[in-house]
Amino acid sequence: MSKIWVELADIPAEGREFSFADQGFWKESLEAFGLRAVLARPLTAEVTVLPQDNGALVRGRLSGAAILPCGRCSEDFEQALDEEFEVFEETAGEDGAAEEARVVSEGGQLRLDLGAVLWEQFVLALPENPLCQEDCKGLCPKCGGNRNFRECGCSEAGDDPRLAPFRNLKIS
Repeated sequence: MSKIWVELADIPAEGREFSFADQGFWKESLEAFGLRAVLARPLTAEVTVLPQDNGALVRGRLSGAAILPCGRCSEDFEQALDEEFEVFEETAGEDGAAEEARVVSEGGQLRLDLGAVLWEQFVLALPENPLCQEDCKGLCPKCGGNRNFRECGCSEAGDDPRLAPFRNLKIS
């Protein structure tokens, strides 16, 4: 994944706004992480970075759309994204977490990896269980047909003979 470094010393105390619309970054990151998603509409981010003594406060909005596979029927659908975010990124400490730190000190200057912040916000904006529609019927467990398009003739009852003793079980 590409890193987008921002020198915090170059940003005034009142902060600086950044507009980010490089689609190559998103495509490269999707490929690098193997995320099954395609950009449907360009992803854009409007970000304000406010330097702090021990890091940076990052506020912004991420918008666009991605094509994702439905978690029930596996059909691709377009998921709109329009998320506001606010995160504080702390300077890497002495405890060895410098590999994952987004604010690092190099040559006495603090640098923020804005690319990592934007990627994290994109992943957090995606739904945990993406659905093509709220009432998606999913796939038939027997024939694998998409129940949103047609009803299959498969029976709902389990045909496993090992479960036969439980079919007439009554709970009192």
